Amino acid sequence: MSDLPRKAVTRTAKLAALPLGFAGRATWGLGKRIGGRSAEIVGRELQQRTAEQLFKVLGELKGGAMKFGQALSVFESALPEEVAGPYRAALTKLQEAAPPMPTSTVHAVLAEQLGDDWQELFEEFEDKPAAAASIGQVHRGVWHDGREVAVKVQYPGAGQALLSDLSQLSRFARLLGPLIPGMDIKPLITELRDRVSEELDYSLEAEAQRAHAEEFADDPDVVVPAVVHQCDQVLVTEWMAGLPLSEVIADGTDAQRDRAGQLLARFLFSGPARTGLLHADPHPGNFRLLAGDHPDGPVEEWRLGVLDFGTVDRLPDGLPPTIGTSLRMTLDGEADAVYQQLCEEGFVKESIELDPDAVLEYLLPIIEPAQVDEFTFTRGWMRRQAARVGDPRSPAHQLGKQLNLPPAYLLIHRVTLSTIGVLCQLGATVRLRDELEAWMPGFVPEEEPAGSELTGFDTVISADISEEAVEGSTA
Repeated sequence: MSDLPRKAVTRTAKLAALPLGFAGRATWGLGKRIGGRSAEIVGRELQQRTAEQLFKVLGELKGGAMKFGQALSVFESALPEEVAGPYRAALTKLQEAAPPMPTSTVHAVLAEQLGDDWQELFEEFEDKPAAAASIGQVHRGVWHDGREVAVKVQYPGAGQALLSDLSQLSRFARLLGPLIPGMDIKPLITELRDRVSEELDYSLEAEAQRAHAEEFADDPDVVVPAVVHQCDQVLVTEWMAGLPLSEVIADGTDAQRDRAGQLLARFLFSGPARTGLLHADPHPGNFRLLAGDHPDGPVEEWRLGVLDFGTVDRLPDGLPPTIGTSLRMTLDGEADAVYQQLCEEGFVKESIELDPDAVLEYLLPIIEPAQVDEFTFTRGWMRRQAARVGDPRSPAHQLGKQLNLPPAYLLIHRVTLSTIGVLCQLGATVRLRDELEAWMPGFVPEEEPAGSELTGFDTVISADISEEAVEGSTA
């Protein structure tokens, strides 16, 4: 199906087919094993078939289903390799492409939004989409002033479909467990649903993108395309080429991986400080690595291109200063002080009492990348962290279940964790401490504000990893 299915019954049936299809393939697999084929070979075939169906259904439905698939693809680093392997290629496809809308539908939206003479606004317009997102697809064109542009066209009925998808996915979230073993996906779906109205509003996206484009104009490290034109369902921005981050993940050199990882970390921490906004959709499809005017120049001079500002966290004063303060205190081993902040901010509820030293021991492995001058993020490290806090038999899991994640920190946490997931996919060696010292208020002792009562980066990362709600996103 090439158009966006809008009837709730049709979409629900397609989504429901995912867990049912898995059950059917499991029965097929049992028959194959009885017939003499090895469990390992049959298991790989089952996983590959499931991944293919997952992409096919989520890609066709677009909307919330596709957004859910994109979110899953960010966290595949935490899955055991024998499970992640067959899913990786299919899920990564969601980051760059999906079945397109018919050309007639695209033209109808453009005529409604830009006027019947919309073609006069362009010197060129390519009907074949260059990329697809969860609520719209992007076409390449040339604006009437000669600038190459990206034209994002929102799918008709996207809002209704988005809400319907996420509601249906939430209802049978547990049934989707076999698709991504060990993952509690319901909290992830809930958060995605909470962000629907903002992402559907292209005026908010244009405002956030303009703020970033102005702040990072002529920046040596980060490039944000300027906004050219915006209306309710169409957003026109300057075109940005470059090497997609998904291709760097798949085939990039070590130098490209390290450069991309360093810039990704830099953007994560510098963005809120410079714009008062946190880019909250850090999946690989939203980033490019740009060689600039000298494609044969050193990779160390390449820049990071950033796309899609439909979801942002508004932080007018930047990241809370005490995030850096408590991170530093954790690194310095100040167990009692860190535990006091956890209690004061609500990470530890009043009815619960924990051993401060045990909490510190729980946190330190998670913030290992901040303990050293440079750290190599790997899928193996991510899987070890997920296993340590996800195994019901482990002390870390039992302690983590008693931690709480205050709502004000939910999106900051999710973005941080998602970025770490991408860094692990890259396998990048990153000087994270450099970025923390440059951009994280409170991390350097002289910057510590007096009387801070909030909690920090370490708890932001750990609370969602540790709690049942967070195990979902790490897996």
